[in-house]
Amino acid sequence: MVKNVIPARFHPPARDTTHAERPLVPAWAALALAVAGGFALDAAFPSLGWWPLAFVAVTLALVSLVGRSLWGSVLVGAAFGAAFYFPHVSWAARFLGDDPLGWLPWVALASVETLLLAALSPLVTLAYRWLPRWRDTAGTRLVALPALVAGAWVARELVVGSWPYGGFPWGRLGMSQSESPIAPVASWLGVSGLGFLMVALCAGAVEAARWAARRATEGDARPLSLPRWSGAVPVGLLAVVMVMVPQFPTADAGTLRVGAVQGDGPAAFSDRRAPQEVLRSQLAASVPLEDERVDVVLWPEGGVDSDPAAEPATARVLSEAADAYGAPIVLNAASAVGELVYNTSFLWTGDGPEVTHAKRHPVPFGEYIPDRWLYGAIVPELVNLLGREYTPGDDSPVLDLGRAKAGLAICFDVAFDDVIREDVNDGAQVFMFQTNNADFRGTDENLQQREIARMRAIETGRSVVNLSTTGTSQVFAPDGTTQQTLPFDEAGLMTADVELRDGRTAGIVLGPWIQGLALWGTLASLAVLAAGARRRRPAAV
Repeated sequence: MVKNVIPARFHPPARDTTHAERPLVPAWAALALAVAGGFALDAAFPSLGWWPLAFVAVTLALVSLVGRSLWGSVLVGAAFGAAFYFPHVSWAARFLGDDPLGWLPWVALASVETLLLAALSPLVTLAYRWLPRWRDTAGTRLVALPALVAGAWVARELVVGSWPYGGFPWGRLGMSQSESPIAPVASWLGVSGLGFLMVALCAGAVEAARWAARRATEGDARPLSLPRWSGAVPVGLLAVVMVMVPQFPTADAGTLRVGAVQGDGPAAFSDRRAPQEVLRSQLAASVPLEDERVDVVLWPEGGVDSDPAAEPATARVLSEAADAYGAPIVLNAASAVGELVYNTSFLWTGDGPEVTHAKRHPVPFGEYIPDRWLYGAIVPELVNLLGREYTPGDDSPVLDLGRAKAGLAICFDVAFDDVIREDVNDGAQVFMFQTNNADFRGTDENLQQREIARMRAIETGRSVVNLSTTGTSQVFAPDGTTQQTLPFDEAGLMTADVELRDGRTAGIVLGPWIQGLALWGTLASLAVLAAGARRRRPAAV
């Protein structure tokens, strides 16, 4: 018999299938990193708005999730979510004014979002656990794994943004970059696509560091082995592409002269006001328009505090105002149709209303109470404070102004991709966002919404007139630059020749497909990997 005389050192080493499951840091450090990451992500948004911190936040969150058990990842996800959501939506505590229960909407909203984020955090941990078990190669670790982790992050974001009660798509990762040099990526891939690449970049950096450490331990003596610095190549290339990509082009379609009026009336839910006081504030701030030519006048959400479709006196005042300005008014009021009440925007002329659009996503627990019977039994004092019940609209958000088509998004609707896409697909050439931030005076809410509006301009290649009852308000160019602004708590008027644009950006066309791939592709990939891991599990002796 001939014995095997090949030296042992030439035998290929056994593949380490447990390497990917080892936590990078102990549990206590993972919790600390997760909390730091949550605070960093909040700081990436206004009022601080330090957008580079979003990359720090994602990196810390990923490091804390690598190698955790499923319950460990839930705990770490809860720490990250609480550190982000509780400061990020602290403005919700202002909704009820000085009511003793004013803290409850804030704590409830932040807690629900934290629990949802925590429950979905194992998606990231499972990506780190299962993919390297399937194939532990340089390509898997440096390219495929960052992509799967990014998909898991975006899938979690999509679920939180759509469920329950329509979801809360506030604080999406991509929205933190509205003033960064990578914001134009959204015009190619949508906001979710931008967020995907941000996570992929951070996950790639983590894997590049792990690859370098592993190669340093194993040595570079194996045939055809890649040098330890090679892990930085995919990350570097992705970073260069993200920074260098220009905004997707849209076609010039002329201009539209808009007069946008911030009345600064007592429009908050908890404000005490006389009948028609908000309307009088809007009319007073609009007086200069009687001597200035504009194509359309824009008023904010809640700028009319009675139903003009049901109140002849209000309707007469609005028609007289439209005649005085020589232009139609895009205004907003609560309006009833039969027994249903809608948050409705009207195109109002001297002859009355021509077309309407009702808010697509009324705010749960703010504009209606879902499952009122249930929550009324739990917190009747709070539920009974909110008597209004707005019904979601289903009409087109695009108004034909004659000279142009304007796409609307009423307050909370600006955060929902479906409304923005429908605007563009129905031919909107400019955006008019109407909002009422009076409930949240002195908080970051309006500033966060401002950056969503800016990102929508960049994503769609459209000008945006973002108008609040109490400020701040802005006119954004199609590239997101600020052309005009009005400050907090002051009545004012912006008149601007806003650019009109035609054509759909790649972000609008590809956005739904990217979201679908991130959600269902990630879940399908994890399911396949789970089945493979189960088949490879050694049988018990």
